[in-house]
Amino acid sequence: MDSLKTLIPCLCVVLLVSVFSFSEARDFVVGGKKSSWQVPSSPDQYNKWAEKTRFQIGDSIVLKYDGKTDSVLEVTEENYKSCNKSNPIKLYSDGNTKITLDKSGPFFFISGAEGHCDKGQKVEIKVLSSNHGHSPAPSPADNHHLHHAPAPAPKKSGGSGLKAGFMGGLAAVGFLAFV
Repeated sequence: MDSLKTLIPCLCVVLLVSVFSFSEARDFVVGGKKSSWQVPSSPDQYNKWAEKTRFQIGDSIVLKYDGKTDSVLEVTEENYKSCNKSNPIKLYSDGNTKITLDKSGPFFFISGAEGHCDKGQKVEIKVLSSNHGHSPAPSPADNHHLHHAPAPAPKKSGGSGLKAGFMGGLAAVGFLAFV
């Protein structure tokens, strides 16, 4: 009976650790490539990539580019649509930019190089609110008019956190069973 009194609190701790492993902040390389921030082969390439990814508060995007010839501008939605570089919210030009997504809603980024935005070098990142972190994404037909709609789940997810949490829990239960 004493071992059961010890086992239950330990299982609770293991369960909590497993749950918190799902909320780890992640880094996403924009476009998924090493040299990611450049004129794309198709104008909507970056947005197609972003739509396949579920960004959450605390995640970061990483943009890699030649800082001597290009930059990243965070802009308003209006400036994003018109590729207006004149009044950015933030400007990045280090060539290896990491931007932490610190709130829910849309973020808009365009290239600072002349003519690149017009050729599709821009991306809209939609960050889920904390209460939408694990809800299913609506179909594209449902969200065409919404500005804050969540993106579909990523193909490469944080499943390793699930496996690690589950395996850690199994190891703890196995250890406690022998004690």
